[in-house]
Amino acid sequence: MTDPKATNITWHNQAITPEKKAALHGHKGATLWFTGLSGSGKSTLANAVATALHERNVSTFVLDGDNIRYGLSKNLGFSTEDRIENIRRVGEVAKLFTDCAVVNMAAFISPFRSDREIARNLQPDSFVEVYCLADVSVCESRDPKGLYKKARAGEISGFTGIDAPYEAPESPEVTVDTGANDLSVSVEQVISYLEYRGIIPPAG
Repeated sequence: MTDPKATNITWHNQAITPEKKAALHGHKGATLWFTGLSGSGKSTLANAVATALHERNVSTFVLDGDNIRYGLSKNLGFSTEDRIENIRRVGEVAKLFTDCAVVNMAAFISPFRSDREIARNLQPDSFVEVYCLADVSVCESRDPKGLYKKARAGEISGFTGIDAPYEAPESPEVTVDTGANDLSVSVEQVISYLEYRGIIPPAG
């Protein structure tokens, strides 16, 4: 699904470089890739980080797993092949936001390391993997969408953490214990890393 079909095309470089866009915004662009089990708090944390950054005049955008499937990936299901293509598409879109000096949050289960690596390789210097660590028992106790219950009942097959694997990151830039920490603590952990990397300026 990733093999190019178009022919007779030429890449055109933009006159305004990412560096010039970063200077205009007052901060760099980056992709924060939130990965973890369903119910681990990826979307909640991504939106909370976006809110905290917005309050500091940082340009942000949240690419949410469910929202993407209403548009960009509405023709994809949840087979292994479709999930791979979904993450590939999101990785390409995320890079566009980064090039525009936007700190974008991609909140996706993205269970396979190889898929997350493809997204990373598109922008190795501006990709920040945020592992939302929460035990499956914690996620299942939350079950905000009722998906674990359906998976246990056999109404959903291939559900990550139940009858489909999740490959945890081996060396993420940030590991956030969303199963135990308060949301504010997790947000501060992510923000501190962005300051440390020089993606955003220090507060004050």
